Amino acid sequence: MMRYAPITACVCLLLTALPAAAQSQPLAGEWVSYRDAYRAMVLFDKYGGAKNLLQTHLQVAPKEKGVLGEGVQLVLSGKSVQTSLPLDATGRGTLPLLKAAYDENAVLAPSRRLGGFVIRPRVSLAPRADGAYDLAELRVACEQALGFARYADATARGRQCAGVRLVFARKGVEAAVRVRRADGAEQALPVARGPAFAGDLDDDFPVVVYRFAAAERGQLISYNAPLAIVPLFE
Repeated sequence: MMRYAPITACVCLLLTALPAAAQSQPLAGEWVSYRDAYRAMVLFDKYGGAKNLLQTHLQVAPKEKGVLGEGVQLVLSGKSVQTSLPLDATGRGTLPLLKAAYDENAVLAPSRRLGGFVIRPRVSLAPRADGAYDLAELRVACEQALGFARYADATARGRQCAGVRLVFARKGVEAAVRVRRADGAEQALPVARGPAFAGDLDDDFPVVVYRFAAAERGQLISYNAPLAIVPLFE
């Protein structure tokens, strides 16, 4: 089993403040403040460094393993705002930046109880429709993610880019990734099981790790679309 010592490009802000609008909810730990989520997500927008190869999501991270399941959505509830946000298999979704929801200090809660959860911003590399990633560009994207991580979290300042981890769905999609070098030679990369992001309790995703090599030229070819491409720092 592959070891996962590297950390991923995330700002691990655990959002636990309870807004006044949530006081009538039945269980503490089953909702978070939209304002807190908004502040965490807008940090990426405010970052002035290069980020054109990156994307950011909000991740619902249950405090118990195996409770997220399929079909869970994140429900945004306020006085004038009511909508559901779809989540992917890693628990990630896109948070709409709504002034009304911020002004009303709306509530974010899962569509079914998870026994407590936290919300984390997650930064990953933007996928390509053709599944072909230039190795040099992957390194640039990782450096962009590291630049943001250092901006958001001082503990990342001593880290360096080590590679990328491609995370795949558990079913319906084969995790098949090859390195195609400049001379045309190809090498299949091994598939392991692990978490999508460091710190996740759910650690049974098919994952493929590519570690950067000095001056290597070529492409990383993913024959099926990954759920996420996560930069690795060491």
